[in-house]
Amino acid sequence: MSEAFKGDFVHLHVHTEYSLLDGSGKVSKLIARAKELGMKSIAITDHGAMYGCVEFYKQAKEQGVKPIIGCEIYVAEKSMHIKQPDKENDTFHLVLLVKNEIGYANLMKIVSAASIEGFYYKPRVDHEFLRQHSEGLIALSACLGGEVQSNLLKGQNEKAKAAALFYKEIFKDGFYLELQYHGIDEQLRVNEQLADMSKELQIPLVATNDVHYILSEDYKSHDILLCIQTGKTVDEENRMRYASDQFYLKSAEEMAAQFSYIPEALNNTVKIAEQCNFDYEFHVSKLPNFPLPEGTDHFEYLKEVCFKGLKERYSDITEELEDRLNYELGVIKQMGYVDYFLIVWDFIRFSVESGIPTGPGRGSAAGSLVAYTLGITKIDPIKYNLLFEREKMRS
Repeated sequence: MSEAFKGDFVHLHVHTEYSLLDGSGKVSKLIARAKELGMKSIAITDHGAMYGCVEFYKQAKEQGVKPIIGCEIYVAEKSMHIKQPDKENDTFHLVLLVKNEIGYANLMKIVSAASIEGFYYKPRVDHEFLRQHSEGLIALSACLGGEVQSNLLKGQNEKAKAAALFYKEIFKDGFYLELQYHGIDEQLRVNEQLADMSKELQIPLVATNDVHYILSEDYKSHDILLCIQTGKTVDEENRMRYASDQFYLKSAEEMAAQFSYIPEALNNTVKIAEQCNFDYEFHVSKLPNFPLPEGTDHFEYLKEVCFKGLKERYSDITEELEDRLNYELGVIKQMGYVDYFLIVWDFIRFSVESGIPTGPGRGSAAGSLVAYTLGITKIDPIKYNLLFEREKMRS
């Protein structure tokens, strides 16, 4: 007997204003609408980018809605490194949702590599890169532009199955075949095939709405946004446009009405949301540790290097010099910046030894004795009475 719909629904495929010129929903208003509809959670899955995630997270937390961090990425069929026309290297959509810290780190790597290494018209990664960075991520097969759905539309059923099995294999935290319906006939045909594939390959289904605006009546303003993106006017017939006005944040009741024949796909949205439990840690230092031999105290090492530099730069080591250096080191230790100074010291030292030009130094610590004794800066702060005079003026 098929399971019954339990009443709750979570939107897991949502484009915000950060899907530039493609999503029109303001983050705060999207979340407010989700809350108004009684939804306990909502995801962000902008196209190929994560720069809306922090605002989305903060707004959701503030409004009492659980945020799910994600992205709709682009996947090159053969290789992300092919950057010329290739009919066998199509680009497909894939939705990735973060389960935990490992998943967040992997999603950042995927999105960054897609833009830095794989960009060709769109930011892309490939199967091999995904295989290496799949831990902690839940994958959804996306829209008609997804690899599975695209091949089904072309009648290449075996290729579609192979793609589904590949994603099932590498995304061990979960891979779902995504059902959508926005009044488009092709979606009905593909959904029927996906339901059959789900049974055959033992891959669960999930129902989503490809959200690009908040309310159904927003489709007109969203259409204008698409015209701005493509350099067209609304009066032109031969232009990019969405096939219907159904790409909005639908209620649980509306989604249930569309997918009443397959309630497990609706229930799986809540199941997925319960598994996604990533939280940002704000105001916590993310600096890497400077590599030192095991057992070496990082602060004592920094102090040793600084006092060695003090002797190299001053012929007369006065009590005043030592006191100031100790005072600055104490502040650095208290603020948690010991490894930061060691890292900067290391790459400046490497640059000098390699003949790479460096500047005299700047920034809030540029007038410090620590920076001078480390060789980070080249201007004697004692000679010019730097930093301390600046602090006096502030006080």
